[in-house]
Amino acid sequence: MSATERVTDADVGAIREAVADAVLRKPVGLAERLDSDPEAALALVDSARAASEEAARLLRESIAGARTAGHSWDAIGRVLGVSKQAAQQRFGTGAAPRAEGARRVLSPVTAFDEMAELAEAGRHGWHSVDYGALHHVLEKSDQQWEHRRVVWGTATRAQLEAEGWQLIRHGTFPWGYWARPTGVPAEPED
Repeated sequence: MSATERVTDADVGAIREAVADAVLRKPVGLAERLDSDPEAALALVDSARAASEEAARLLRESIAGARTAGHSWDAIGRVLGVSKQAAQQRFGTGAAPRAEGARRVLSPVTAFDEMAELAEAGRHGWHSVDYGALHHVLEKSDQQWEHRRVVWGTATRAQLEAEGWQLIRHGTFPWGYWARPTGVPAEPED
């Protein structure tokens, strides 16, 4: 990919502003209601969820288009800032479709026990795809997963991604949560 085809920092800023603007505009009047209407906070969550789902869909479709255009997983991984294996694992179409019930919530968990709980779930093919206060949302796969909790600033994102770690979600403090597949078949659950 040539330098002229790369998304610049200014482009990234403009994209972020456009998405934030779209999230705050629907439903109509949402931004104005945030200071006075507690229900507007829930509407904002719903609007942000819709934007997140659409962004994820666009990313999947753009990757499928890049593959159709003949680009390798290595090239796609470089654009995404991950290894080719991580890109293929996350976006490859060769995986079987997820079965009904392939998600579950691990709860309650705290900062003191969540990593042990995630390690156990990971041995059985479950990996965190989202999290919040006292819970992790897990998805099932056919291989074991490792999880890592990192205090922001103690390890660089590029280092972790180069090692195959996938950031589970942006915007958490003080920790960032990461997961990566091990390539080892999942152990059966009792």
